[in-house]
Amino acid sequence: MMEILREIGMIARALDSISNIEFKEYDLTKGQYLYLVRICENPGIIQEKLAEMIKVDRTTAARSIQKLEKNGFILRKDDADNKKIKKLYPTEKGEAVYPLIIREHEHSTRVALCGLSESEAETALALLQRIRRNIEKDWEFVKKGNKREY
Repeated sequence: MMEILREIGMIARALDSISNIEFKEYDLTKGQYLYLVRICENPGIIQEKLAEMIKVDRTTAARSIQKLEKNGFILRKDDADNKKIKKLYPTEKGEAVYPLIIREHEHSTRVALCGLSESEAETALALLQRIRRNIEKDWEFVKKGNKREY
């Protein structure tokens, strides 16, 4: 059964590599497209929630967000009630690239599901969501500084 996570990892790395190559011409590299999509879909999201959605640590998220801001894809705005909270919003440049990212995602989904029936695709999604929920428990546990016992 060790092959399951290896397969998931290979799929994720291949798709990420493809996206990084294809989005390089838009100055989106190293998975920044993931952040931009979530910000476009959730304008006003805070960095911590974004990191949680993507399943990365805060430092990794901060680095990508900083690059997106520097390259003009997003901007940070102070929260009206709490000036310490910075909300993230897409710029016009970010919103212009968003449909291209979604088209790539839809294409990759069609390629990935080629030859699967709708029922098989739904089953695959349901199983992957269960796997993700199982892993999230460990992710939260370890993220809080705890050690898992093998």
